[in-house]
Amino acid sequence: MKHFVLQGQAWLKKRRLWDVVTYIFFGGLTTVVNIVTFAVAIHAGMHWWIANFIAWVLSVAFAFVTNKLGVFNSHTASVRELIWEATKFVFARVVSLGIDYGFMALFITWLKLGEGLAKVLTQFAIVVANYAFSKFIIFKNKPAAKA
Repeated sequence: MKHFVLQGQAWLKKRRLWDVVTYIFFGGLTTVVNIVTFAVAIHAGMHWWIANFIAWVLSVAFAFVTNKLGVFNSHTASVRELIWEATKFVFARVVSLGIDYGFMALFITWLKLGEGLAKVLTQFAIVVANYAFSKFIIFKNKPAAKA
C-alpha cells in the first residue's frame, strides 16, 4: 500500500498536481475548522458577523501552518523571513475575509439564505482565492519539488 501511495505521489508531483491535491485536503480541513467554529459561535448566540470573524481567526492560524509545512513545503531561513511570509499570508487572508463577508452579506441579507448554507456556499470562493494567493504570492519561492 505504501508503495502505491508513493507512486501516486510521484505521478502527481511529475504533473505538478501535488500542491493542488494537498491544498484540497488541508483546505478541506481548514474549511471544517471554519464552519465548525462558526456553527459553535452561532449556537452560543453570537451574531453571524462576530461568529464569522472568530471562525476566520482560528482557520487562518490553522491554514498558515498547514499551507507552509504540508502544502507548499516552504522553508524560511530567518525569523524575519518567517514574519514576512506570515504577514503576506495574513494580508491575503484579510482580502479573502472581505470576499467572505461580501458573499455572506449577499447570501444572508439580499438572497435571504440561512446562515449555515451561506457559510458553506461562501467557502467555495474562499478556497479558490486563498489557493491563488498562497500559490502565486505567499509561498511562490519554495524549493523545487523532487519527483
